[in-house]
Amino acid sequence: MRIGLLTEGGYPYVSGDARLWCDRLVRGLEQHEFDIYALSRSEHQEDEGWVQLPPQVGRVITAPLWTSEDDGVVYGRRARRRFAESYGELAAALCEGAVGDTSGESSATEADRFANALYGLAELARDEGGLVGALRSETAVRALERACRAPGARQTARAARVPELLAVAGHLERALRPLSLDWYEDDGLGAVDLCHATSGGPAALPGLLAHHFCGVPLLVTEYGVRLRTHYLADTESPPAVRSLLTAFHGRLATETYRRAAVVTPGNTHARRWQERCGADRAKLRTVYPGMDATRFTEVGESAECVDPDTLVWVGRVEPAKDLISLLHAFAEVRKEEPKTRLRIVGAPTGPEGAAYLGHCRALAAQLFPDEAEGLHAVGDNPVRFEEIGGPEVPTLADAYASGAVTVLSSVVEGFPITLVEAMFCGRATVSTDVGAVVEVIGGTGLVVPPRNPKALAEACVTLLRDPERRERLGAAARARALELFTVEQNITAFHGIYLEIVSHTPVRRVVLDNTGEPLPFAAPAEAHVPGRWTEHSTRVVARGGPGWAAGPPVRATPPLAAPEGATG
Repeated sequence: MRIGLLTEGGYPYVSGDARLWCDRLVRGLEQHEFDIYALSRSEHQEDEGWVQLPPQVGRVITAPLWTSEDDGVVYGRRARRRFAESYGELAAALCEGAVGDTSGESSATEADRFANALYGLAELARDEGGLVGALRSETAVRALERACRAPGARQTARAARVPELLAVAGHLERALRPLSLDWYEDDGLGAVDLCHATSGGPAALPGLLAHHFCGVPLLVTEYGVRLRTHYLADTESPPAVRSLLTAFHGRLATETYRRAAVVTPGNTHARRWQERCGADRAKLRTVYPGMDATRFTEVGESAECVDPDTLVWVGRVEPAKDLISLLHAFAEVRKEEPKTRLRIVGAPTGPEGAAYLGHCRALAAQLFPDEAEGLHAVGDNPVRFEEIGGPEVPTLADAYASGAVTVLSSVVEGFPITLVEAMFCGRATVSTDVGAVVEVIGGTGLVVPPRNPKALAEACVTLLRDPERRERLGAAARARALELFTVEQNITAFHGIYLEIVSHTPVRRVVLDNTGEPLPFAAPAEAHVPGRWTEHSTRVVARGGPGWAAGPPVRATPPLAAPEGATG
């Protein structure tokens, strides 16, 4: 089948989000054809280029979300009136109702109102051209202001002033840019059998429009819920801006989950967020991220560790990882087990991460002054800060192999990748109870509350003093990781979901003969099944929207044809 893979700031760019799992998915499903529709986030990302693509990728079509160029489209009077009506309805849906409350008739009404306005803008863009100029116009700002001042608007929205309204209008213009793209014709997303959005938010918008205009089914995968990411990232905007933008992302998430044929959260934590935004439980299929276990095989199959008195932390150095609590916990560990050492392996993330790393180094020097065995010996701090690729930690597997216990001290975590890597290596773990940690370890490690150095220290000491328990937990952790979190299980799960969705989707193409008459049963059911079932036909039209439009050629032969190479 032909899959339209929808990404935002991700695959196929070298520095894209979720690049690895998308690449593994495409390479693993070589029996399918993939068209990639990618939204880029920055000029730097585009300049870095793409990863090497496998032959099953038919084409790559990109569009920037970062550019500020005007599309030059000037609307006439009727088009301006259509825009004002649709944008006004969109703004009203953001200002009224309780965001995130999916119960009651009022919430359903606001969801329908948002959806009608969204598709109204998309139809306007399809009929008249791009929306960039209109979304930046004074008309848009005034419509937003009227919605904020209208009776029934939330108090936080009513408090918005001109600078806040301009900020919200600018954000909406960027978020709604996919509405202006020319991806939704019969030679674009209208020609695919299935749209697979690799995240919510703007990445799912093209899938929504392909479903609206052409009836293409939509699959949405979220390993990190975009609405949650917005909540965590937007901490400095004024309350009115946060309220309106949160309403927009919440309404968009609700519409995405409502229209999707299947939604695949990466863990129960993400699933709860999706259900809170109105996702139907019958549509939800939890699919854990697939990770490459082969590079950890040698370490995982060896029961011995380099140093049984060493704790290891691996990850990105940033405030959310709470290394401060880890260092204070390690001070308590040293009181009980003076020989214990701590290796912090990771690189800082951006300027904030670099500043945080400097603070952690200073705290470590303060808590653990260099200890020397004699008057003329050089002191050695029990805490070491290292990066992958150094002389002592050349690979990620070496980092986990260097210690007896792997520690995770985060206060915010989605799917804990470093924890799964430690499990592949057969290491016992001590983790804070955040995100999907409990779901991932499933009883194969110790879990403590976040921001509790004393509890973290007690758990570490417990495992350091009990090597047999460490070995049992490590073996159980490796077995669990190999069962649930490998690339193979991820690919198998999505292959089954693809077939399930397409099997419930009516054939959208009608094959015509040379005279223009339809050919009944010319597109057999097995046309959706992987394999060389068909040959080129003559002419095809695709069903989408209110009418019929010329579509791309499809392959069709009599239903009794067999795959190439098959024998009866």
